[in-house]
Amino acid sequence: MRRKIITISLIIASIAILQSCKKDKTEVDFDAVLYSEITAGGYTYYQSGNLLSGASPSPHGSFKLRFNSTALAALDSTGELSAGSSFPAGSIIVKEIFSDSTINLYAVMKKDPSNVNAGSGWLWAEYRTDGSVVFTTVNKGNGCISCHSGTPNRDLVRTFDLH
Repeated sequence: MRRKIITISLIIASIAILQSCKKDKTEVDFDAVLYSEITAGGYTYYQSGNLLSGASPSPHGSFKLRFNSTALAALDSTGELSAGSSFPAGSIIVKEIFSDSTINLYAVMKKDPSNVNAGSGWLWAEYRTDGSVVFTTVNKGNGCISCHSGTPNRDLVRTFDLH
């Protein structure tokens, strides 16, 4: 009987230790972190914040585009990324997609080549204005990269050639 009690106690202790180890390995919610970054402020609008029409074949519709300071620093004197150039790590580009005069979606790219969810060096995500995820970073840009891979190469950003 005593042997059974000791065995059961060891099993329970082992399970408790394994469970506590699992809790130490928290996974980062990249979608939540990225949404927090795009709503924190400190962005500059492309073309003075003018509403731009969605050019075919874009699925996004009318939008405004904004850059964080890291992405903004990579733009040339015309306010664009030169063909063949790349944005530095940490660059964030936010496309505010409008329906009528209201923002209804954020399409986001963040240059983070070392991130496990990066597709072609970028995190790709879409959010509703309440922060709910429409397109998760876990998708690694699948469904985005093929359209963003146009010529000339401007590090997967198409706006400069379409507007």
